[in-house]
Amino acid sequence: MPARDRRRALVTGVTGQDGSYLTELLLEKGYEVHGVIRRASTFNTERLGHLYHDLHEPDTKLFLHYGDVTDAQRMTNLVLDLEPEEIYNLAAQSHVRVSFDEPMYTVDVAANGTLAVLEAARQLNKRKAVRLYQASSSEMFGGVRDAPQSEATPFYPRSPYACAKVFAFHQTVNYREAYDLFACNGILFNHESPRRGETFVTRKITRAATRIKEGLQEKLYLGNLDAKRDWGYAKEYVEAMWLMLQADEPSDYVIATHETHTIREFLEVAFQYLDLDWHDYVEIDPRYFRPTEVDLLLGDYSKARNILGWEPKTTFAQLAQIMVEADWELAREERFIKTFSRTLTENA
Repeated sequence: MPARDRRRALVTGVTGQDGSYLTELLLEKGYEVHGVIRRASTFNTERLGHLYHDLHEPDTKLFLHYGDVTDAQRMTNLVLDLEPEEIYNLAAQSHVRVSFDEPMYTVDVAANGTLAVLEAARQLNKRKAVRLYQASSSEMFGGVRDAPQSEATPFYPRSPYACAKVFAFHQTVNYREAYDLFACNGILFNHESPRRGETFVTRKITRAATRIKEGLQEKLYLGNLDAKRDWGYAKEYVEAMWLMLQADEPSDYVIATHETHTIREFLEVAFQYLDLDWHDYVEIDPRYFRPTEVDLLLGDYSKARNILGWEPKTTFAQLAQIMVEADWELAREERFIKTFSRTLTENA
């Protein structure tokens, strides 16, 4: 174990979009970061690749540990061995549509996995103070009729994922009140980036639009284009996570932009940036509709602004542009490789 000369953080879900941005932020602030990754037969640390050259170098501040939040004993052992000052629980099967197909797995990770992390933190808190961040979701609001949604808005989950997140939210509050654990729920509304998984709608759009622009793809198939979402930039949202654990008292916070846009609007901005008309390329596929839809999400982040001093900086249009530019570079690289390979084959 490395010498203890800096604050230590443990991050579950470290290989995901939020985990990678959070790890960047913590390393910039001088933390020693320990990430939990699941064992796989292929490498799944692409989003972290730029943060280290060799994890075995003596001066590294990033350490990865095999584990799974559904393995309660493993999580307890890790937390008690590492004794982090801060724990960020970001692990989940977070694709809402997939949660209808994989409800048991989704609930096991998002609900039972959170309980395992909370219990590990409770054990550590007996001998040393620890602060915990729980990744909650705007999907918990689900079928609400009122907008905007704040910390006081009742939950109405409409997917297995959202139901699991509601369980995890209340368990976090319960551990805070029952065991005096410094535990915070971050109710994050949709947050996107070039590191978003390609099956999520915004990244699916920017990836397809740029591939269409480069002649690599002909059509994009989507579901409900009228769903309204409050979209922000993931890189900014992880700062709010960190700020929650620096506050004097633990609490729960909505993190959002207080703007809502339809998927149709995102299509328009992304395709227009490429001088394309999305109507020529997008088709509706019923397979992508959810059994129960969430029609409108609009977050009121005033509590986070007033207490944490946090506010979003990147606009909706700027976010779409950031994602399009990153995916356009990938598409151009893909086209170059295909052209080069074809040339080699023709000249062989």
